[in-house]
Amino acid sequence: MSVSTVEASNPDALTAAAGRLTPKIAALDATITTQRAALVRLNAAWQGTFRCVTFARADVDPEMVTDPLLASVGWSWLIDALESRGAAYGAPSGTVTSVASESFGGMADEAPRAEVEVRASWTALLNDGIGLIPHLSAWAELLCMTAGLPPLPAGVVMMPSRRNPPSRNSRRR
Repeated sequence: MSVSTVEASNPDALTAAAGRLTPKIAALDATITTQRAALVRLNAAWQGTFRCVTFARADVDPEMVTDPLLASVGWSWLIDALESRGAAYGAPSGTVTSVASESFGGMADEAPRAEVEVRASWTALLNDGIGLIPHLSAWAELLCMTAGLPPLPAGVVMMPSRRNPPSRNSRRR
């Protein structure tokens, strides 16, 4: 498993002061989640100068979206990742949403879908601009957790899969 990023264009004036990243999680030879992140230089007070903002969405088992603990668990992925990576942070804020969708009429042949979505932000408490790496590492861990890939212990490498999971477009009833 690896997490790689590409710099993305800034869609508005808010993120123009910093940058956006779009990751790809390479596991099982497929991209398994939708993610975005931005580091925003703040003009307003959020307990610091830089705010990390992320959006993460991944498919989940349909039974999971009815679990009343899913939102709390999803939020704990972020907080646990920040703390396990030693990222100094403040003012975490966000939402965790679970969605189940079933298509009808002209779209009836679409497979049912279930997703979890984490939208979050936190202030990166940096010392003279130093200390961003733990935040990026925590973000990568959040990506993997959202996609159902728990972090691996140091020194452990995930074995590549010999099969490809079905893509969203190939799943049919």
